[in-house]
Amino acid sequence: MRKSLLAGAAVLLGITAVAQPNKGISKDMLDQIKKSYNANDPSTRAITNALTHVDAKKLAENNAFEGKIDHLFKYKVDVSGITDQKSSGRCWMFTSLNMFRPKAIKQLNVSEFEFSQSYLYFYDLLEKSNLFLENVIATATSPMDDRRVEWYFKSPVDDGGTWAGFINLVDKYGLVPKSAMPETNSSSSTSAMGSILKSKLREDGLILRDMVAKKAKPSAIEAQKATMLGEVYRILALNLGEPPTTFDWRYKKKDGAISDLQAYTPISFYHAVLPDVKVGDYVMMMNDPTRPYYKLYEIENYRNAQDGINWCYINLPVEDLKQIALESIKSNEAVYGGVDVGKFLNSTDGISALENYDYEALYGIKFGMDKKQRIMTGESGSSHGMAIVAVDVDKNEKPTKWQFENSWGASSGHNGYLTFTDSWFSEYMFRMVVLKKFIKPEILKILDQKPVVLPPWDPMF
Repeated sequence: MRKSLLAGAAVLLGITAVAQPNKGISKDMLDQIKKSYNANDPSTRAITNALTHVDAKKLAENNAFEGKIDHLFKYKVDVSGITDQKSSGRCWMFTSLNMFRPKAIKQLNVSEFEFSQSYLYFYDLLEKSNLFLENVIATATSPMDDRRVEWYFKSPVDDGGTWAGFINLVDKYGLVPKSAMPETNSSSSTSAMGSILKSKLREDGLILRDMVAKKAKPSAIEAQKATMLGEVYRILALNLGEPPTTFDWRYKKKDGAISDLQAYTPISFYHAVLPDVKVGDYVMMMNDPTRPYYKLYEIENYRNAQDGINWCYINLPVEDLKQIALESIKSNEAVYGGVDVGKFLNSTDGISALENYDYEALYGIKFGMDKKQRIMTGESGSSHGMAIVAVDVDKNEKPTKWQFENSWGASSGHNGYLTFTDSWFSEYMFRMVVLKKFIKPEILKILDQKPVVLPPWDPMF
């Protein structure tokens, strides 16, 4: 009887007993595949011997291109000093602060200066923790396998961020000098503290979901959230130190004079050293060839603070980005750049160029994806933020190469800087932040559009 029922069901569902084609690798197919490698060929044997003993990247170095790129530039922003994010993912924060460091140095008339990254990092993680808990409460009636719920619990907090997150932090918490809240082991090497925070927040998220399921009063849920954030604050303070609410500070000027000791709050210090800066005057742009250009896009719930702004950007052709960056640098204004930093990077020479490595010659295989295809398949995307501080041009003022001020310390790259060719810019530059005054009016009008809202798990982000 059971067999009859199963047979009847199979007929109803259109299931047949016809054997499906075997899509595995057959012996004949394997014999065909093997023809791509001829062990008797002397060149093949030589390459095999090399690759089995030496790193492929080293073997792919293009000898014909060595020495072709220098580190000289016609236009360069007045910069001084190199920062070091060490073993952390805070590049976006370092880059944002590095954009304004030259302005602070000029305002204070000092030889060197550095903002405290640890100060902003503390509040970044605290705000992200609150945002996670609020997201958990908002989706508490959805199942755990709901895509948004999965997304939130996958990484409750992390080091990453964007320009929008920087705005959210600076406008609310201000800035302090590095001496007011120095780096600690946990800010320089963030993985251990990050793991502890994620573990605790996931546990807290389940508690809040349970409270919602049991019809707890909103006031009780809010009180529980505040208790949870108190524990987050304790973890952060134990690892990073407690952020100052007031501090006394003085500094040595270029002429050797010592300034008077003054009392500051983080907000008053921000306005004192950057009196002409309004972070809202900067615009984030993107080169994403997978989507229509000259449109405004917003990433849904992609921010670091519940009461902050989402990541919002104008999508532009890469040539537009280049022209805007050129005008900014010529006016002594650094540009925030988000790139796929590891692609074709010669870290020893501090040069990023498509010609640095020739993997096609090494393997005898063509690699043919364009930028759009690399984004769509996850092969490429913005992985690191740096300040663009220099550009070189030909006799027609067309850019030929650019330079990043990196945040990997002065011993990395070329004295802490990375030089990249204009063709590399086209392929691996994704995000930029610049002052509005360097953007054409017709492009600025795009900000008036209703943004196209994208999910936070989009391949580009």
